[in-house]
Amino acid sequence: MELKDKTVLVTGSTDGVGRVVAERLGAGGAHVLVHGRDEGRGKATVAAIEAEGGKAEFLAADLASLAEVRHLAEVVRARTDRLDILINNAGVGTGGDGARRQVSADGYELRFAVNYLAGFLLTSELLPLLKASAPARIVNVASAGQQAIDFGDVMLTQGYSGVRAYCQSKLAQILFTIDLAEELKGTGVTVNALHPASYMNTTMVRQAGITPWNSVETGAEAILNLATSPALDGRSGRYFDGQRESRADAQAYDENARRQLRALSLELTGHASSTSREQHS
Repeated sequence: MELKDKTVLVTGSTDGVGRVVAERLGAGGAHVLVHGRDEGRGKATVAAIEAEGGKAEFLAADLASLAEVRHLAEVVRARTDRLDILINNAGVGTGGDGARRQVSADGYELRFAVNYLAGFLLTSELLPLLKASAPARIVNVASAGQQAIDFGDVMLTQGYSGVRAYCQSKLAQILFTIDLAEELKGTGVTVNALHPASYMNTTMVRQAGITPWNSVETGAEAILNLATSPALDGRSGRYFDGQRESRADAQAYDENARRQLRALSLELTGHASSTSREQHS
């Protein structure tokens, strides 16, 4: 894909693999919207992109708050009249306080909220912009670590573990990817998900107490492949392990499970009511 004059939003791009992806896209000529929580790291990322002749700006938002996710979408719409690539990369791993159950600003299990719901809402809010910029691409950075969603206890109030929470949230991203691909048929917007690389040298992996055995560059190449490769033109609703198309957990291909997740997500984000208001306005 020719990146000159393209606008790209990469969430979680002030550190780790997201930063490498943002820098590569900037070097390729794209206008990069850098997202993160820390203003200092955000400005440093923008400066690094600009030092290589690229264009970038920093947008701050805490994705543990759905109100901040909505505000982020508003800022994107105010800053640009096009969005060619959206990369939902931000996430919370299993390390740090992952051993104990935490909740988001909205009272939802934290990993489900940040890793999945935030991307669901942000994508939904930015779909009109993506469609207007078609051909456009959405890339959801998921994981090979996947666990079927228990719709009887999505918020994991019983038998919580950080690994279970993380794996459930990452599978939710893949269900969303396949579901959204169906919705986007004929629009010129594609959406794919991937596991970029195992145990990359990132803060998330080190916090989990794991010795990294893959570089962030390896993961970045896999993400950039989905975001920019001409070989992916028109291909949508796929899951990749690195740069190889693969199969996700069986639940991802269960239409009933995807329907349940869609209904729950619309309810939890309040997007169902706003969509209804738009349709009747």
